[in-house]
This record gives sequence, C-alpha cells and structure tokens, in this order.
Amino acid sequence: MTSTHHDSHGIRRMLNKVPQVTAIFWIIKVLATTVGETAADFLGVNLNLGLTITTVIMAALLAIVLVAQFRLQRYVPAVYWLAVVLISVVGTLITDNLVDNFGVPLWVTTAVFAAALTVTFVAWFAVEKTLSIHSIFTTRRETFYWLAVLFTFALGTAAGDLVAESLNLGYLLSLVVFAVAIALVAVAYFAFRLNAVLAFWIAYVLTRPLGASTGDLLSQSTKDGGLGLGTTSTSLLFLLVILALVSVLSFPGRGLSSRVDVEPTA
Repeated sequence: MTSTHHDSHGIRRMLNKVPQVTAIFWIIKVLATTVGETAADFLGVNLNLGLTITTVIMAALLAIVLVAQFRLQRYVPAVYWLAVVLISVVGTLITDNLVDNFGVPLWVTTAVFAAALTVTFVAWFAVEKTLSIHSIFTTRRETFYWLAVLFTFALGTAAGDLVAESLNLGYLLSLVVFAVAIALVAVAYFAFRLNAVLAFWIAYVLTRPLGASTGDLLSQSTKDGGLGLGTTSTSLLFLLVILALVSVLSFPGRGLSSRVDVEPTA
C-alpha cells in the first residue's frame, strides 16, 4: 500500500512530513539550535575553515539532506532532525557572513530576515490558506515550511546577537530574557487562547536565540561570560542528546506523524 496519492487537482499528497509538536519536539529544537551556534563556531574557528568555506560545506550537506527529506513520503525522525540541525548551522552562518564578512549591522539583518519570514508566511498563506505544520503533505507546502524554518534560524541568530551583544546583556541574561518570552507565549496560548499557529511560529523563532544563548553560555570562556566548556564539548554533548532522543522517536509508534489534517479549501 503506497503512502502517497493524488487529489482531484493532480497534486501529490503524502503522509504528514513533520513531527507532532510535543515536549520532545521543543527539547530537540532547542538542542539543535544550540548545536547550530556551537558547531558553526567550531568549524569556522577551531578547525580554521573560516566562514566562507564552512558555509559552502554546510550548505552542500544541507542540500543533500533536504533532497533526501523531500524524496521521503512520510516523517522519518533521523532525516528530519538532521535537516533541522544542518539548517540551524546554515542559518547561523548566513547571518554571520552578512555581519562579519560584509559588515551589515545586526539591526539591519534582523529587519531583513523578519521581512523575509513575513513574506514567506504571506505567500504560503495566500497559496495554501494555512500555515499549520499539521498539514505538510504536499511538496509545495513542504517547500514553504523549510524556507520558513531557514528564515527563523537566520532571524533568531541576528535577533539573539543583537540582544546579547549590541545591548550588552550577556549570555546568561539573554537566555533568561528569551526563556521568559517563550513562557509568555505559552501563557498566552494556554490561558488566553492565542492562535495555535501564531503561538507555534513565535515560539519557533524565539527558541533560536534561546538555544544560541545557551550554547554561548556553555561554550564561551569564563572571561567572556561563559562557562568555558568549549565549542567541541558543547556540540558533542548536545549532538549525543539529540541522537538519543531521535533514536527514541524512531521506535515504531513513537513520533511517526502519519496524521493528515484535512482542511477546507477556500
């Protein structure tokens, strides 16, 4: 029995290609964003590859994994989360290249990526009439989804650096600020019935600077306000935790999202 079919308009439909939004989803998301920050620093600085070479290598790896992801007909935890980790690294590198190599101010990159994300959402909604991740069952919707994810990582990197560096809050206080912001979104959703899709994407953006602040706090030297664990140890630790959680999700009946939400057409 195949897991794809075509609707009356000839559009290829698959099983939902993204995981259910659970506590484990958010834990892995934050861990992946932390790895995105520390791995980018490790490759560019510790291995002396530099921003440009690191960006080319990671972008090529991301392209390969995304091709594999798009070819799948259902959500496969290992492939999906590998794509998230790699897109986290690439999103970080895009912002770092603009700021460090081209001298673009952080407030400009923040504004540009916020605008790019907004345009993506507007186009996505105009075409599909929904921004829900519970209905990623066509290639077109999945394309919008991954484009939005890329811009959330790039935006989160820029906004996180803007808060931590330009406003001189430091890594720990920045972590607290973004954690509180996410908590407020949760309160707005559970207590005041904030739209679920809006709440998800706001939280998705905010987990990027939260993860980056966590990574910087753990990896940076004590004289710079960090705990001095280094990018190698931090990246390896978080990658191992991600691997363990994804392994759990890969067992039959755990985390395999096969549900497709059928939404009315406009």
